[in-house]
Amino acid sequence: MRAALLPAVLLGSAPSLLGQARPTATRPADIQIGIGFTTARPDYQRQNFPGFAIYADIDPRAHWGVEAEYHQVFSSTGDQSQQRTGEIGGRYFWNFGALSPYGKGMYGRGSFKYPFGYTQLSYNILAAGAGVDYKATRYIHARVEYEYQHWLGFQNGGLHPQLITFGVAYHFDGKPRYRNH
Repeated sequence: MRAALLPAVLLGSAPSLLGQARPTATRPADIQIGIGFTTARPDYQRQNFPGFAIYADIDPRAHWGVEAEYHQVFSSTGDQSQQRTGEIGGRYFWNFGALSPYGKGMYGRGSFKYPFGYTQLSYNILAAGAGVDYKATRYIHARVEYEYQHWLGFQNGGLHPQLITFGVAYHFDGKPRYRNH
């Protein structure tokens, strides 16, 4: 009977011996949410339009992620013209210490308000861009980005705004937090 008791005790304790082999908490993705100042060349006037951007990145895998953005830029001459865009798409990034350069391709919707508010029309858009995030601290990331947009179906061959955004984001690092029990 003693010979059968020893193997039973060893087999019964095996799961508890391996209890620390699995991580107790993991993060499903790297997430950051940011705001920024945007300046745009609207492609129908020679002036630049100032405005703002709101963006969010979710990076579930090394080098691959998803980005969502909203831009609003407007004429500073008082003619009430403006462009608004909302986009979502994929991004590919690299990490070099505190720098994370990336490229992106996006699809979305743009709203164009003509001068003096006569009419406002919406169009589907394609966008491509590149930028770099700088990890200033564990939780704060700074960004500079260039984006080229192609508005589908816009009159006279399309609209092709170009945007530059300077932003700052809060980074949710998702690292496990352990509590003492």
